[in-house]
Amino acid sequence: MTVVFALTLVFSVVMPAGAFEIGARGLYWLPSFKADIKVDSGGVAGNTIDLKDTLGVKDESFPSFEVFMGHGWHHLNVAYTPIAYSGSTSLSRDITFKGRIYTASSKVDTDLKLRMFDLQYRYTLLDFENLAVGFSFDVIGQVKYIDGEARINAPAANVSAGAKFHAPMLMVGLGTHVGILHDLIEARIRATGMAYSNSYLYEALGDLSLTPFPFLDIHAGYKIIRLKIDQGDVFLNSEFSGPYVGLTVSF
Repeated sequence: MTVVFALTLVFSVVMPAGAFEIGARGLYWLPSFKADIKVDSGGVAGNTIDLKDTLGVKDESFPSFEVFMGHGWHHLNVAYTPIAYSGSTSLSRDITFKGRIYTASSKVDTDLKLRMFDLQYRYTLLDFENLAVGFSFDVIGQVKYIDGEARINAPAANVSAGAKFHAPMLMVGLGTHVGILHDLIEARIRATGMAYSNSYLYEALGDLSLTPFPFLDIHAGYKIIRLKIDQGDVFLNSEFSGPYVGLTVSF
């Protein structure tokens, strides 16, 4: 409620009069993933480790939550996506992670968490309407803050190590929206991204939504995130891609 009140205040102060929209969206994402991680410590270089092949981490599914507001051509979204993976396996080779050595045949438990917080502003650059079809084109500015943690634990050997990392990523992008049959069926595509010196983040989605009742939309789509972080002693190269379903309630 605090977030919604704050967003309402921002829109009422800085945005011109016009059509106002507020709502919430919940998504359930079913991505496949691949990721390599490497963590050094105290001058000891770690191995580049494949989370799936080496550590037995499996695909998981995640919820995502979003609140949004729109006033005229201005749109603001705040979203949260908690990504969490875990796996257990017996190592086929020695690995080094954050200065700790895990020997072959050791049973290890692995956890990877990426909590993603998003603040996205969209400005509708073009907006066309007619009796049956509406079309709009947006420019997007987005800040994604990633709070990450990776941990490998070998209980029998009493070896455990973890690494935390934080990455604020500024992105820009484009989006389009098509409303069919007076917005009974809608399609949207959005893509944002930015590359830094040794890191990058790209995110894209496309979906279709049906509005069976006023104020309620049912979504189905596909989303992809490509994330590379090279931050001090932590290196992560990952990709998440897959379908999602969701519901939106707006007024």
